[in-house]
Amino acid sequence: MKILSIDNKKENAFLRKKLPPLDFSRVSRKELRELIAKMRVAMKGAIGIGLSANQIGRTERLFVAQIAEKFYVVLNPKIVKSSGNKIEMEEGCLSVPGKYGAVPRAERVTLEGYNLEGKKIKIKARGLLARVFQHEVDHLDGKVFIDRTKKVFEVQTDRHG
Repeated sequence: MKILSIDNKKENAFLRKKLPPLDFSRVSRKELRELIAKMRVAMKGAIGIGLSANQIGRTERLFVAQIAEKFYVVLNPKIVKSSGNKIEMEEGCLSVPGKYGAVPRAERVTLEGYNLEGKKIKIKARGLLARVFQHEVDHLDGKVFIDRTKKVFEVQTDRHG
């Protein structure tokens, strides 16, 4: 499964669009389960910890994330509360290959959304999990981390060895 890149003009335009809420009546749970399974494989294969549907060219407003052994799936996610200090940490992104930058984000957030069964969920997160949630919701709103950093660093990779 291809992960879209901002380096491609057409893909960048797609990544910059805010996704509308997912209409549960227009997609089956089976289709969602299959999509989520594919997203999980793509995220792990790319050695990522989060992936939003638009990063693989889909318009469903959902993301997957995995921190340590805990796997998250959130449909129609919305950050309803953020608190604590803004902590600046380096971030990277599967759709922004080879680039990193320090991004200030809230230390704690409360995320609301829906699970795969369509039940409302609320997750209180702090630290890395809060950062991942903010990063993925940004994606679904058409933003990438380079929009929030003052300086972008490029990392050269050795593609020959």
